[in-house]
Amino acid sequence: MTNEIKSERQSLELVLKGISKQFGEVVALAPSDLEVKPGVLLSLLGPSGCGKTTTLRVIAGFEAPDTGSVLIGGRDVTLLPPNKRGLGMVFQNYSLFPHMTVADNIAFGLRMEKAPEQEIKRRVGEMLDLVQLPGVETRFPNQLSGGQQQRIALARSLITNPSVLLLDEPLGALDKNLREIMQFELRRIQNTLGITTILVTHDQEEALTLSDQVVVMDQGRFQQIGTPSEVYESPKTRFVSEFLGTSNLLIGTISPPTDNDDREVTIQYGEVKTVIESIGSPAIKSGTATVAIRPEKIEISKTQPEMKNVLRGVVNGHVFRGSYHAYEISVQGREGPIFVYDQAGDRSTAAVHRIGADVYLAWKRENSVVLSD
Repeated sequence: MTNEIKSERQSLELVLKGISKQFGEVVALAPSDLEVKPGVLLSLLGPSGCGKTTTLRVIAGFEAPDTGSVLIGGRDVTLLPPNKRGLGMVFQNYSLFPHMTVADNIAFGLRMEKAPEQEIKRRVGEMLDLVQLPGVETRFPNQLSGGQQQRIALARSLITNPSVLLLDEPLGALDKNLREIMQFELRRIQNTLGITTILVTHDQEEALTLSDQVVVMDQGRFQQIGTPSEVYESPKTRFVSEFLGTSNLLIGTISPPTDNDDREVTIQYGEVKTVIESIGSPAIKSGTATVAIRPEKIEISKTQPEMKNVLRGVVNGHVFRGSYHAYEISVQGREGPIFVYDQAGDRSTAAVHRIGADVYLAWKRENSVVLSD
């Protein structure tokens, strides 16, 4: 049955060309370009007010862009109303009709299209199988859990065979445990259908977990576009580095750039100068530079390792977070601590570094990234 559903559905490429939107003096979206290949799940990720919902509303047709165009499958839909764009949409609050049964909620779009009742009944059954909720046709929304309501809302958006699926914070109303379960369910359904999907979220973990591509947004601009690994492991700006989790920032002087991605940044804490081997774009100029290093990429030890990127410090704080030990390390001459996440391999506490202990911090060249700002 899943193959039948997928064969009825044609996922299309979504392209934004120079779209922008301004509300009075507020620039909600600066002129931006975006290309989403068929079948890709792309997340628009950023803090509140960054422009991600405005971008989604322009794609959906709820807002007209001030400039630019929206193309779906090569067809310019910029001037078309939402119901003519071939889209499915799921909102954070699900927007289910409380007076309708599950079957009637799911069938709503097909009834608007005046599809035959026999066809509607078949398609409703297929959708319930897809979201793994068979047999709930006669229930009402208030008889379902939050996770079940979210699946019904998803089924309703998919039953009309949209070419692009838009998800506006679809898991935001769920508690943490249920949200994590639904992340897997949402990704399973999207993979099964191969439908082009745009997800709006402010949750970094959700974006990294679900996406093929991530657009990190801030102040109405696309700060970085890449795979989850690229935006997390190789952030281009300080904002991207800090928004996608904890990041240690070391400020120093960069050597003249070469024609590859090798970089050397000299930092100085007190009387101690340390040359940090890093990676970064050849476009980054000489002068002051900021190097970002994730806490989990740093190795902590009692003896000096045979590595080039090494700092010496003192354990100033320690907490156990279940899967790892989080350390706060003070380095003489540095303002502010360096954070280290050390994986907890077993139940033994013998390897825990005590408060006040002298330690060495080391990391590989590819785990320290020179930022562009």
